[in-house]
Amino acid sequence: MPDSTTPDSESDSKSGKDKKSPKIKKSKRAKAESPISSDAESVMRSDRLAAKEAAKKTQRKRRNKIIRRSSALVIVILLIPVGWSIYGALSAPGTDRWQVRIVEWFRDHGMNGPINTVEHWWYTENPPAKGGKVKGGLPEKEANQGTANTAGSYAPFLNAVPHLAPPVNMISLVTTPLDGEGVWQPTGRQVAGYSSVYQAFFRPDAVHTSLVAGTMWLDTSLLKADYVVGLNEPPGGPKPWGAKIPVEFRAGLVAAFNSGFKMNAARGGVYTQGQMITPLTDGAASLVIDTAGKANVGAWGRDFVMGPNISTVRQNLALLIDNGAIAEGIPNNADGAWGATLGNKIFVWRSGVGVTASGALVYVGGPGINVPSLAVLLQRAGAVRAMELDINTDWVTAYTYSSPPFTDPTQVTGTKLIPEMARGGDRYLVPGERDFFAFFAVR
Repeated sequence: MPDSTTPDSESDSKSGKDKKSPKIKKSKRAKAESPISSDAESVMRSDRLAAKEAAKKTQRKRRNKIIRRSSALVIVILLIPVGWSIYGALSAPGTDRWQVRIVEWFRDHGMNGPINTVEHWWYTENPPAKGGKVKGGLPEKEANQGTANTAGSYAPFLNAVPHLAPPVNMISLVTTPLDGEGVWQPTGRQVAGYSSVYQAFFRPDAVHTSLVAGTMWLDTSLLKADYVVGLNEPPGGPKPWGAKIPVEFRAGLVAAFNSGFKMNAARGGVYTQGQMITPLTDGAASLVIDTAGKANVGAWGRDFVMGPNISTVRQNLALLIDNGAIAEGIPNNADGAWGATLGNKIFVWRSGVGVTASGALVYVGGPGINVPSLAVLLQRAGAVRAMELDINTDWVTAYTYSSPPFTDPTQVTGTKLIPEMARGGDRYLVPGERDFFAFFAVR
């Protein structure tokens, strides 16, 4: 009997083979397309990319580090001469504070404009106080501070020495003047028995009534003027006295005061000791000293011309007062004629000098003064021609000198015109950066 299951078995067997075969193929495809394998490859690719990115980042860091260090090295190398120059300015001889030296260094190295802008902003935003009363009252001066040596022809003729009449008291700018305001006081060393210097004190205007300015009147018949070149100003000037008043001349020293702006801002020149340091400008306000030592103020080319009798000419800006009248145009400061650094309307420490009708010199200096008020003060002090001198706290300084009785007359002490002046009494007795004028008993 035939096996009925055989064909079916074979059929089943074939069918089984046929059924298994697709399973095997499916398994291979599944294996080839396994998610685990695909993820692994992704991870490997990501790792490789991350490694490359990390390597690039490391290279960039290394390169940036090299660039930064190289840039820093270049900057340091470039700053070496700058630092050395600043160090030279800070360590140079002189009396200026380190802050002033830094500012002046920047001015001298192309930063004058920005410095002026900052100063203008500062003084504009910090003006002097308005109103108020003077603390402690007006200064009082000792009338007789000894006698200056007169080694010349005046010594035997003390009662016949030519001298100027004392100045007339000033008219106060404030409606109700303080006791002694504008009253001239004799002070300083006498010359041949006469007072050669008078000083007066006053409020600079009717607004800034808590401030005090001062003026100094000098008898040009009793005093001989000398111009002293500073260590730095004017550049290239002769320095036979070493930028100070020599000890051997101090026995006859009576007074001294500051000069004008730095030459790059003075709008004029300097001539002294036969040397034209900076070319003179026609029409510029000029303090002139002749070969006899007599000082005067006027316009160069009109009131004075070069000749054998001229010893010194120091120019600064334009005349503030001419023929007894305040110059036109001062309120508008036409063409910067009265100062371009801060402008003439800013209230700061200022100074000026003029000559009276009798030939005396008058110096004015103090805080809270602008150019118009400086002109008014010089006019009320008696000036018929006057000019502005230096400005700002560190530069406005004036002194009278004295020595204790029965001591070496060369051992002098400087007394400031007003106590608030910033510098010490030895400013012109030691080498200083700026030029100045000194006055001695005639000899």
